[in-house]
Amino acid sequence: MKTNITRIRVRYAETDSMKVAYNANYFVWFEVGRNEIMRDLGYPYSQLEAEGFFLPVIEAHCNYIRPIRYDDELELHSSFAEQNGARIRIEYKIFCKNESVATGFTVHAFTDHSGRPARPPGKFLEKLK
Repeated sequence: MKTNITRIRVRYAETDSMKVAYNANYFVWFEVGRNEIMRDLGYPYSQLEAEGFFLPVIEAHCNYIRPIRYDDELELHSSFAEQNGARIRIEYKIFCKNESVATGFTVHAFTDHSGRPARPPGKFLEKLK
């Protein structure tokens, strides 16, 4: 399936007192990757929401391989890994200087405006293929 590559530079505000990236920021970066892969697909979140669909996170995981530090330039690879019914899984790999520093995934449920599970829009599924 489709992969997007996004470059991110670690900002000082994203680090702790040792200038190591705070663990929760990885999930913020995953969201950046999600938004970019949706844009690349030609189906940005804004379009999905305008059509009455939402993609809340129902599961998230990150494997921290080695520390990321202030001012490191990261390469975030985001990929659609699996789509099954109302669920979709997106996988992430973060590289720094061509070395893998973190991997993870998020699972999302397609829902309608009331939060009930919904079938993904046909146009979205066509673009995903």
